[in-house]
Parts: sequence; structure tokens; C-alpha cells
Amino acid sequence: MLVLPVPLVTALILGFMILRVMTVEKRPPVITVFLSACALQSLIVALLQYYGMRMLHPVQPVTATMIPILAWLTFQTSFLRPPKASRDGLHFLVPAFAVFCIVFAPLTIDVVIPAVFLAYGLLILHALHIRGDTLPLARLEAGRQPQWLWTGIAISLILSAASDSLIAMAFWSGRPEWGYAIISVFTSCALLAVGLLSVSPNAFGEVDEAGPPETATPTEPTDGDRQIVERLDRLLATEKLYLDPALTLSRLARRLQVPTKQLSAALNRTTGENVSRYINRYRIDNACSLLKAGDNVTTAMLSSGFNTKSNFNREFARVTGKSPTAWLQAQN
Repeated sequence: MLVLPVPLVTALILGFMILRVMTVEKRPPVITVFLSACALQSLIVALLQYYGMRMLHPVQPVTATMIPILAWLTFQTSFLRPPKASRDGLHFLVPAFAVFCIVFAPLTIDVVIPAVFLAYGLLILHALHIRGDTLPLARLEAGRQPQWLWTGIAISLILSAASDSLIAMAFWSGRPEWGYAIISVFTSCALLAVGLLSVSPNAFGEVDEAGPPETATPTEPTDGDRQIVERLDRLLATEKLYLDPALTLSRLARRLQVPTKQLSAALNRTTGENVSRYINRYRIDNACSLLKAGDNVTTAMLSSGFNTKSNFNREFARVTGKSPTAWLQAQN
């Protein structure tokens, strides 16, 4: 019976996901590049550790450093800002440094690789903590799911750093069989988790143009906060932007000509809700009107700015306290 090593199975699964993303699902190109890097790393691990292709030994650390870099760039371009080659390209100095270490200081590479994974994992967590609910390019339909998904990806990167450290310790202590076991299970599971999380519909946002520059906002509510919310309500009432499933905080801020953080803070201080919940309340009110008019649940969902039933059901229950079916029954 044919038995495939775990890293090769992981590479095949990730390869299938890449084909699906490219042919069936609409995803930003950076997601495909990120998944390809994860699949390539799993394939290299399998060929090196299980099929004796020792010529790949110097390649493995270099390709490994690409994964956390691409994770960070995917996160940034999906939720924070459009890509910029002159700025984002600097991150690829890290693989160049890995090549330098392999050539001139090979003993340091076992420290460099875990440090890179740890640094980028912590960088994503820090960005999520600083931004809170203010992810300018996140679809407002998704609520806090992007934060949860990318927290999972960041933790997977940190766990990969831990596994790399354990692998190095196993080889240094003369227990290579332990290192191979960690590579087979721990590393492959971490790569697969990163891949699975990254293809979730809510793991990326919308490509958008840059809005107004962000400025500092006061800590207490102001008349300006109420004016911003009033302008937002007028905009939503007249143009019904909330019916667009791809609506983002960045797009709203650009229409109102205010920085994203200022809009988010003003709405939070005035209403006690974040932008996502506020917009989804408009969407649920619209869905309720359609349900009362006789539309079925699916039609009401799609006509109110929701793309996924899970997001719709979650927000419907939050706003009305009932499921759509229970709410309809209560109206009769």
C-alpha cells in the first residue's frame, strides 16, 4: 500500500486549495502566492527528509522565511492598505539575510528561522491589537471574523517558530528521529492551518484606494463625533451603501472625507457600536422589511448586503434576538 509522508500530503492538500482559489473562488492574487509558498515549503520538507534530496538542504531555510513575510504582506494588503512595491519589497531582505547566514554563518540559521516566524507572528498580533475593530479594507459584513482568523494565523506562525526551535534542539542533542517526527506532524499541521485559515471568505478584504490621512482623535465624545454620525446616516439613507456586500470602512471614510480611525472612533463614542455592527444593523433592518414583504430568507439576505448565511444569521440574531425563521413566525 502506498504511504505518503505527512509533509507531502500537506503539500497536495495545499495544492488542491490553490487550484480551487484560482479556478472557482475569487481571491486576491496575494492569497495564491501565500498558499503556494506554504505548499512549496511542505514539498521541500518531504523531498529533503523522506526522499533524500540533500541538494535542497540550503534551499529549505530560505523558502521558510518567505512564509511569515507573505503572511504579513497578505494581512496588510487585505485589511490595512493597498500594496506598494517600494515599501513592501524591503521585507524580502529577510530571505537575502538567510542566504548570507547559510553561506557565511551556517550555525546561526537555526536561530534566524524561528526568530523570523516569531517576529512576524507577533507583528500581526500587534497590528490587530492596535487596530482593534478598525481594519479599513475589511468587509463590514464579516464583523470580527477577520480578527479571529488572522489571530489564528499569527498563532500558527508562532507555533511554527516553536517547532523550528524544537527541531534544532533535537538534532543538536543527537536525536534526529525526534526532529523528523516534529517536522512530519507539528510543522505540517502549522502550515496546513495557515493555509486553511487564509482561504476563508473573511480572511481578506477589498482592494481600495487610500483614504484621507489618519489624525489623532480625542478621548471624549465631541459635537464633531455626532456630526460625523449624522453625515453617515444621511449618506446611508440616500445612497443605501450598506446594500453593497463589499463595503469597507475605508470606502465609507473616503465618502465622508474623514480618516478611518476618526470615523470608527466617532461612531463608537456616539453609539457604542463599531462600524461593522452599525452597518449590519442597517442591513438587518432592510432584510426584515423584505421578509415582511414576502421575500424568502435567502433573497432577503442577498438583497441586504450579505454574502454568507453564517454572517447573516449571526447578525440577525444579534439585532433581533431571534433567528430569521423565528422572527418571521413571531410576525404572524
